Amino acid sequence: MLAVITIVHGRHDHLALQQAGLHRSTHRPDLHVVVAMDDLALEEDLDPVPWPRRIVHLARSGRHLPLARARNIGAQTAIAAGATTLVFLDVDCVPAEPLLAAYAAAATHAVTCRDLLCGPVTYLPPPPAGGYDLTDLDSLAEPHAARPAPPAGTVERTRHGYELFWSLSFALSHEAWYDIGGFDEAYVGYGGEDTDFARRAEGLGTALTWVGDARAFHQHHPVSTPPVEHVEDVVRNATLFHERWGEWPMTGWLTAFEERGLVRRRADGSYGDVR
Repeated sequence: MLAVITIVHGRHDHLALQQAGLHRSTHRPDLHVVVAMDDLALEEDLDPVPWPRRIVHLARSGRHLPLARARNIGAQTAIAAGATTLVFLDVDCVPAEPLLAAYAAAATHAVTCRDLLCGPVTYLPPPPAGGYDLTDLDSLAEPHAARPAPPAGTVERTRHGYELFWSLSFALSHEAWYDIGGFDEAYVGYGGEDTDFARRAEGLGTALTWVGDARAFHQHHPVSTPPVEHVEDVVRNATLFHERWGEWPMTGWLTAFEERGLVRRRADGSYGDVR
């Protein structure tokens, strides 16, 4: 049984296009778990789907979105319903037609069934008038230059490059989920929780496997570079990661924040004085 897990806070139009992509999938989901973070209006905007769907509501943790907890609750809900393959898709991601089938095959294959599975994610330009045409997404998108993008029909299994893992699109068996232990809920808000997840997978000897057919298309939305609206989250979560692993994640963002005077590097190398 395959479950898709999506965490949501707003962007209901993006979720609608994701559902349209799931409709086109060669392998339909057996269950779609949608975790609504401080988003009570979500159900008003959802169209019916021909597969079971469960909406789980989760309150905000103070001022911060509980991203790690939301993914864990999504996984727990799916596994309790009988799911053996978990596919996590960011709300902005539209699956290519073979994505679910490719993840399902890798999650049940004798060699890769305990691996952390990732697919190439390509970033779409702003939508044209009338929105994206799902039949035309391949021509609009190019693979992310900084991450592996195996050719269609191929799988690349490695035990290197875990820093390239991202939570936009990934999958694993429920056994691998239990092996890794889910996301660490001490990370609250934006940043760090997926890097920690991958680091724990690496420490367990879990292979990182890139699945060429598990392509997803990331819908365009405005972003800040660096994400100044998340500076407090990033500094707090980076500090937690440093305490756990002895090194700093998200160094590009931290340096950019420092250059803008938003944080200050202390004499001991830590970051503080969020302004």
